[in-house]
Amino acid sequence: MKVNGKHYRSLWWNSDTAVLEIIDQRWLPHDFRTQPVTTMEEFAAAIVEMRVRGAPLIGATAAYAMALAMKIDPSNDHFEKAWAYFNATRPTAVNLRWALNRCKDALLPLPENQRADAALTLAHEIADEDVGINAQIGQHGLALIREIAAKKKDGAPVNILTHCNAGWLATVDWGTATSPMYHAHDAGIPIHVWVDETRPRNQGAITSWELGRHGVPHTYIVDNAGGHLMQHGMVDMVIVGTDRTTSRGDVCNKIGTYLKALAAHANNVPFYVALPSPTIDWTIADGVADIPIEERDARETTHVQGKLPDGSIEMVQVTPDDTPGGNPAFDVTPNHLVTGLITERGVAKASTEGLQALFPDLAKAAQTQKPGG
Repeated sequence: MKVNGKHYRSLWWNSDTAVLEIIDQRWLPHDFRTQPVTTMEEFAAAIVEMRVRGAPLIGATAAYAMALAMKIDPSNDHFEKAWAYFNATRPTAVNLRWALNRCKDALLPLPENQRADAALTLAHEIADEDVGINAQIGQHGLALIREIAAKKKDGAPVNILTHCNAGWLATVDWGTATSPMYHAHDAGIPIHVWVDETRPRNQGAITSWELGRHGVPHTYIVDNAGGHLMQHGMVDMVIVGTDRTTSRGDVCNKIGTYLKALAAHANNVPFYVALPSPTIDWTIADGVADIPIEERDARETTHVQGKLPDGSIEMVQVTPDDTPGGNPAFDVTPNHLVTGLITERGVAKASTEGLQALFPDLAKAAQTQKPGG
């Protein structure tokens, strides 16, 4: 995607300095900052502090982190320590573990003196694959938007509601939930996006920043407005992302997604989830019971970052001094509330059968990796 006319990925390899560079998303939408990531500690901080965010982007970042670890010390012992260190940074997004395990499978069979170069090559591959996957998600989602647009009168826009940021900044490029929106806009289909603010971190502001720079019409709304808009026929479809999808199609996404799914179900609004296949966790079925929900710093709920009249970016407290804050970062939407899963191979029913029909190879591989499988 483009920022001020220049194409950016959310992370990129600087071949001149031989380091990874990222967009530091903590400062968006008010300030666009980039930074190099040069140490294992900086990689971990980038993930924990959400300088990079979104399951696909976290996975790609972890691959580059392991490349650095292998450059420092390619031994088996250091690999295992680095794997555990980075795996602990975010417990919910399955792409993190997926990328780390992919590194393990590819690197540990190699001689130690080949691991550093192979790890960097693999990180490049993972980043490029993510871009291609998300572009395909966009094409399959475009077909759904086109179908709704065909039923509109007088060229009225397709109204899409989204929650959190599942845009190009949550991936390496294109985004997941936003990819169909960008493809539809670029194809000349009129769309308008309702963007949830997504408290507590207000990732909707980042989605608005993205959409605005691509020229996509949108409106920023408070989280609690979605149900009202659906009741009054102002939402044609919902598209969100997911940090982990179970083998039967339960989806774990930013807190508040479940409430949007309930409102969509009550008002007969199609509720779609866009996801790359690495986000599918084939090892679990029941998302409510089995997905660990990250409990983040309470300060994220008691304080809000914003831009002051003088242009400075500050954090302000919104609660009484003695009020504690609770901060579960994700919730799980059961599969029966999901209309369909938009993947790089097509739109699947949110069910075991639906996912296995599109990804028989991945489902079989996961089964053989289970103990006794």
